[in-house]
Amino acid sequence: MIRVGLLGCGNVAEVIAKDKSGINIVALHDAVRERAEHLSEITGAPAYDSFEEFIRQDIDIVVEAASVFAVTAHAEEILKAGKDIVILSVGALAEKEFRDHLISVAEKEGRKIRIPSGAIMGLDNLKIGQISGITKLLLRTTKNPRSLRINTGERVLLFSGRADDCIRQYPKNINVAVALELASGHEVEVELWADPAVDRNMHEIFVEGEFGDFYLKIKNNPCPENPATSYLAALSIITLLNNLEKAIIIGT
Repeated sequence: MIRVGLLGCGNVAEVIAKDKSGINIVALHDAVRERAEHLSEITGAPAYDSFEEFIRQDIDIVVEAASVFAVTAHAEEILKAGKDIVILSVGALAEKEFRDHLISVAEKEGRKIRIPSGAIMGLDNLKIGQISGITKLLLRTTKNPRSLRINTGERVLLFSGRADDCIRQYPKNINVAVALELASGHEVEVELWADPAVDRNMHEIFVEGEFGDFYLKIKNNPCPENPATSYLAALSIITLLNNLEKAIIIGT
């Protein structure tokens, strides 16, 4: 079985740890030791105090479920240690120079950087945009004002423009936009709305291209343990890990 190390032991990692599909978790690390120890009790895998000790373990693939900082601080070292990496905090790859460097390291080391679908769907179809032109790619994200830490009694447009500009103004809301750009090879136009009438994060994706057009609307249910975390994001990592050992792979 593929040996998995969890970097970050918060809500997403706990969903993975409690999954019953047989993921072989062999090592845990979190900046907050108590979180790693909690998952150690669930999985039986050892919790390591230091990242250096964690990365020396016999791990095939590291699942990052921590933060953008964890990716920028540790992804290169993970690849150079001969391990693949799953990056959930894909916003870390928004910076082109860092992204290109990390890809170069992965190619040199013969390793893989895997990006799960996270809080959205349709990334496999969007990869077609890399070989067949896309003329429109719009992401419209709507959240309750509380999750954006603003106070409004009506639906209001907070941002409209390019993804890279949105990153600077709303850095905690960039993962989906970056994932769309990486999958499609096309710039993403972003709209960020606050709406007190919605109780779940909602992502709408509008795509037009040589292949046709499509529209996706995703309303995310929160994790059972924490309403601030997308359950779909956690499930996408579990599915990715399970697919690594399957003889048949479905999707582009």
